[in-house]
Amino acid sequence: MWNFNEVKSVAWRGGRILHVEFDDGLCGEVDLSGFAEKGPMFAPMREDAFFCAVRLANGTIAWPNGVDIAPETLYEMVETSARRSAPASVEAGR
Repeated sequence: MWNFNEVKSVAWRGGRILHVEFDDGLCGEVDLSGFAEKGPMFAPMREDAFFCAVRLANGTIAWPNGVDIAPETLYEMVETSARRSAPASVEAGR
């Protein structure tokens, strides 16, 4: 559950995949391939040269044109990804 956590690191993994780490230690990869279709401000994300220019800004990630993605959105994406990749025995022990 997101608790006003901030992104403390981001790394491009190729394509539209980023590895993000939050200040509470949660980390994982997020696939942002669908974001390029969310409107004209996100359209440059189709280009590798633009996408890999991602940086930290105000506790989240942003690109040179000012587009950012809310940290709570990223946090939820990482949590969901972690739950999907967790072995059944880990899930059962929750």
